[in-house]
Amino acid sequence: MPSVAFYTLGCKVNFYDTEAIWQLFKNEGYEQVDFESKTADVYVINTCTVTNTGDKKSRQIIRRAVRRNPDAIVAVTGCYAQTSPAEILAIPGVDLVIGTQDRQHLMQYVSELQNQRQPVNAVRNIMKTREFEELDVPDFADRTRAFLKIQEGCNNFCTFCIIPWSRGLLRSRKPENVIKQAQALVDAGYEEIVLTGIHTAGYGEDLEDYNFAALLRDMDRKVRGLKRLRISSIEASQVTDEVLEVLKSSDKFCRHLHIPLQAGDDTVLKRMRRKYTTAEYAERIRRIREIWPEVAITTDVIVGFPGETLEMHENGYRFMQEIGFSEMHVFPYSKRTGTPAARMDDQVDEEEKNRRVHELIDLSEQMQLEYAKRFVGDVLTVIPEREAKGAEGKGLVSGYSDNYLQLVFEGSEDMIGKTVTVRVTEAGVNECRGVLVAEAVRAIG
Repeated sequence: MPSVAFYTLGCKVNFYDTEAIWQLFKNEGYEQVDFESKTADVYVINTCTVTNTGDKKSRQIIRRAVRRNPDAIVAVTGCYAQTSPAEILAIPGVDLVIGTQDRQHLMQYVSELQNQRQPVNAVRNIMKTREFEELDVPDFADRTRAFLKIQEGCNNFCTFCIIPWSRGLLRSRKPENVIKQAQALVDAGYEEIVLTGIHTAGYGEDLEDYNFAALLRDMDRKVRGLKRLRISSIEASQVTDEVLEVLKSSDKFCRHLHIPLQAGDDTVLKRMRRKYTTAEYAERIRRIREIWPEVAITTDVIVGFPGETLEMHENGYRFMQEIGFSEMHVFPYSKRTGTPAARMDDQVDEEEKNRRVHELIDLSEQMQLEYAKRFVGDVLTVIPEREAKGAEGKGLVSGYSDNYLQLVFEGSEDMIGKTVTVRVTEAGVNECRGVLVAEAVRAIG
């Protein structure tokens, strides 16, 4: 039986795409082996290009695959493959470069390479692509929650971001195909589906008379047996009153929204070419909390963007404090060659950048703890994902509640992937403690 090994760098969308590529190999009779294996017939590296470091790490992994088994076919896909195919083909031992489209033809290329080893550059201009690439993922290696990719690409062109050049412009998946795959995932036993994409809630901007709110409504009404639906990320401007109406109308939607802020100062937001002010962002958060007072709002923040003064950073700190996020993902600004921000003057000193990063990480941890404390004594639904790491003694499992608290509690392996109810007993920064309550036995029975 032929074998294939995968290595995925970068975001959740890349992990989804790797699962989709694995299905292509599986359908051709391949077995999947560990990337460290020296016997794989094909190595597939799904690359990231969001930072210069992503490029460098991608090159290291490609070279590692070539060394593992010089006779194997080495295929490179993903964002770095899309933006820099020539750079990748210059690495001795690379057989195929295929970007972020046309992956349905991958097996055809592999077959041709088995007959004739002539390096292939299968990358086309992504900016001309207008159709969503249909690649189904009927199940995932991680059995607890399923990711469902609903769109590809982004039209925003923020000054720090290379992604439109590596993923192309926004393309939405056909609504009927989203519903069909969602149903297949529920039928396969998944109790939570996470809607994901490059600009997830931009879904529908390229469709007539259909938008993200309509998709949420259809998911709620048409997918039989769906227990939980989570949105991976949504821009503040996309949390429209129509979307809020849909979220309010059903208890299937997880009380958790990830709404990237990126900066808490209007001057910085403008330089980033973000499409909102801090006042507009705060107003959207206020509206969300009107309908969902207990919602977890998480965010992304870029620290030390070119031209960010100490005063702007302090403005941002106060703004984030006022919003009261339940968690912040804090990143130091990293120059990405080819973006307008990389060419801007007033780059922030690395040491000062790191100081600001630590200040915001401390703030995030304070806010995380404050948010978690509100739920001590409450009973929440949790889908255990794994046996708890570093557990003192056995019999502990860990999973997320619908409002994104990671809970560790006594339980058994057969609960993994199933909805249980847990009372929160102790709040923590990255994880909280809880106890299983009686209703849980019925929920998994």
